Amino acid sequence: MLKVFEEIGKATLLTLWAIFFLFKNPPRLTHFIKQLTYLGAETTPVVLITSLFSGGVIALQTYSTFHRFNAEFLIGAVVALSMGRELAPVLTALMVVARVGSAMTAQIGTMRITEQIDALEVMGIDPRSYLITPRIVAGTLGVPMLTVLSNIAGIFGGWFVAVKLFGVNEYLFWEKMKDLTELHDFLGGLYKATFFGFIITAVSCYFGFYTRGGTEGVGRATTNSVVASSMLVLISDYFLTAIIF
Repeated sequence: MLKVFEEIGKATLLTLWAIFFLFKNPPRLTHFIKQLTYLGAETTPVVLITSLFSGGVIALQTYSTFHRFNAEFLIGAVVALSMGRELAPVLTALMVVARVGSAMTAQIGTMRITEQIDALEVMGIDPRSYLITPRIVAGTLGVPMLTVLSNIAGIFGGWFVAVKLFGVNEYLFWEKMKDLTELHDFLGGLYKATFFGFIITAVSCYFGFYTRGGTEGVGRATTNSVVASSMLVLISDYFLTAIIF
């Protein structure tokens, strides 16, 4: 238990220092743009495909039940609520963990074992400001942006399955979606996504920054980073849902 609290303390201090340097000595804008491009633009296809089929699965699963009560037109509202409140932020976060979080840990971990981080310190560059601050900012801003795209793709997937495959009335599909969903449903998901992005990048950078044990240590740190980030996303999702909704 003492070891666990020690690691949590180190991770918290590292994150707080990264936030401090954002205001005290921020890196160049190009560093932020580079990280945001890698996290956001290059992850977009994965998120879109995942969300498209997730929305389609929701429509596929709910159609048979709603059809018994002649309530197929409610599928649009169900898809929008499911994606906006829950699936879009969680699926996006897990995709970012798998693609970006693991890469962050591996990159920083490799720099640690090859002594590149030590070289930065020798040159008078604080590695927390140079390496971690841009990544945390990119994660905090990038994951909500991806979540917006995830919502759009998921609703489109649900629309295609319900309207084009099952013949649900398209007008009622959209009207009931507008009637039964509110802006707060989507904003709540974006609040979640902002927190998820912060947690993912903070955890990934922490495991990479304190990598030990050569190349084997990089692999171990990357695995631990993915597992810890995924668990924290799912655990925090419960508490955020209880607070926001």
